[in-house]
Amino acid sequence: MSGTVAQLRRSALETRADAKQLIGDLKTLKDSQLTSIGKDIKAILQYTLSAESSTIDASAPPGTVDSAACKADLCCVWKWISYEMTAAFNGTSGRCTKLARGAVRLGFHDAAVWTNTSTSGGADGSILLTNEIDRSDNNGLSAIATQTKAWYNKYNKYGVSMADLIQMGANIATVVCPLGPRVRSFVGRKDNANAGATGLLPAETDSADKLIKLFAAKTIDAHDLVALLGAHTTSQQHFVNTTRDGDPQDSTPGIWDVQFYGETTGSPPPRVIKFRSDIALSKDSRTQPEWQQFVGGQAHWNTDYAKAYTRMSLLGVNNINDLKECTKVLPPARTSFTNQDQVLLDMWLQGQFNQLNNMVDDAIMLTGVITTPPTVSIG
Repeated sequence: MSGTVAQLRRSALETRADAKQLIGDLKTLKDSQLTSIGKDIKAILQYTLSAESSTIDASAPPGTVDSAACKADLCCVWKWISYEMTAAFNGTSGRCTKLARGAVRLGFHDAAVWTNTSTSGGADGSILLTNEIDRSDNNGLSAIATQTKAWYNKYNKYGVSMADLIQMGANIATVVCPLGPRVRSFVGRKDNANAGATGLLPAETDSADKLIKLFAAKTIDAHDLVALLGAHTTSQQHFVNTTRDGDPQDSTPGIWDVQFYGETTGSPPPRVIKFRSDIALSKDSRTQPEWQQFVGGQAHWNTDYAKAYTRMSLLGVNNINDLKECTKVLPPARTSFTNQDQVLLDMWLQGQFNQLNNMVDDAIMLTGVITTPPTVSIG
């Protein structure tokens, strides 16, 4: 039976690869004109190459960010940025912090302001280089916006674009979150000082049909839409329902696991909030089969998310063939995680108290309460 399922999945992937749209300059360049990076990205977009990488440069940077040695190494400045981001994104609880979760969302919100009829927009840094961040769509992003602007002001003089900083931040945050994938990370995007169009981001009230059409116009199919939505697994919401400030979208906030998929269709603890748009997609015939595939399928989801987010992070980028890769500066993936404060977390999820929303970032330890904490891992 498992062999049959595997064969069906391979067949489905082959069919999808044939239908996957190219974006940016890859639409017009011949294979003979592609750089090695251009060839890799084209293969990732067409689902014939993995978007994950285990390549890590564990050595110290060749010098300070101001040094000639560092300036001679394209990825050196990104290693220093990665150190700062990793420290900011990793909470004392071991879960990823609100800044990390904001960084993932910021990456989405910058890139997704684009459609296949747009002449500008996409992953171009405009969300922080213009007044886009002030739109109601971006409520809740003020903290990560402030931090990212500070990083930009510090590193822009070394050739770091806001567009790259936002997308690298999203990828570093993803792997800092326990169980998250190391998504291949490319730099060289160009900044845009013009605000993108309005009405191109999804809303919690959207129907499945509206969302599928909205993302199709971004060259993102229903399968990849479901994969991208899984990022809700780490979140705590603050604006969809202000009376439930801090409520998570699954029972393991700050962990990059697949609890979100099963709990959206199941009966999670009282504090878990379900978005109407997510419920609609979990039931729609075009998205429900893949939704169910991700329930309990951590490795499957990580693989598909990495490919889908690579596409997202390159929307509106018209110099893909000239990009360079700096994935090696990302920290190692965390393939297992132990909740040291599970007893208290369970009490919080049951609504027994409401004043410890920051516990997702900062572990609250009770002497004598913790017994044997459960460990979650990639299966």
